[in-house]
Amino acid sequence: MRLITNPFNPIVMQKSVKALVLITSFLVYCVSVTAQLKVPVINGIAPDIKKVIADYPARFGNLTGDVITENPQSVEYACNFTFTGAEHSFITRYSAENKKICSFEALMLTTESFDKAKQKFHSLCNQLNNLVVSAGTGGNFKLKGDYEAPKDGIQFSSVIYSPDHTSTSSRLRVEVSLLAEVTEWKVKLLVYDYEKEDNEQGAVKE
Repeated sequence: MRLITNPFNPIVMQKSVKALVLITSFLVYCVSVTAQLKVPVINGIAPDIKKVIADYPARFGNLTGDVITENPQSVEYACNFTFTGAEHSFITRYSAENKKICSFEALMLTTESFDKAKQKFHSLCNQLNNLVVSAGTGGNFKLKGDYEAPKDGIQFSSVIYSPDHTSTSSRLRVEVSLLAEVTEWKVKLLVYDYEKEDNEQGAVKE
C-alpha cells in the first residue's frame, strides 16, 4: 500500500521551514560576501590613462589627430582614440620659448546636478590614486594625490596626482577638476607638464 505524506504534517512542515531558513541564510551570506569584495570598476579609465601617460614622453605625438583650432600661443588637436567615458577629448600644444609644452584633456561629464558631478569626481580620483604606471626605461611609479571632496557652492575643485618618486616623468601631472559653468557642472581629466614659476626655487615637490 502506498503511503501518502500529509504536507500539513507538523514534522514535515518543520523540516520544510528549516530547509527554507538554511537556503535564505546561505543566499544572504553570499550577497554579503559579494558586497564586501572589491569589484573592478566596469569601463574604468585605467587602461586609457595609462595609454595617455605612456605617450607623454613623446608629447602625445602618437595620440594626436587633426587640428581643431589654432591660436597665437597654442594649437588644439583632436585625440585619435576614444577615451573611455569621455564626452570629448583633445590635445593642446603650447608655444613658450621653444619649449614643447603640451596637455591632454578629456571632458568626462556635463550635468546640472552637483551630486552627480561630485560622484563622478570621486570615482575618477579613486581610480587614479595609487595607480601603477609604466614610465618605460624610467621604471614604474604610482600616482599619488591628496583627495578632498568638492563642496557645493565652491565653483572649482581639483585633485592633482604626480609620480610617487623622481623619474623621467617627474614633471607629469594628472588632474581631476570639477568646475561650475553657468548652470552646469563639468568634470574634467587632464594630463600635462608641470612648469615651475619663475620665483619657485628647488626641485619639483612630489
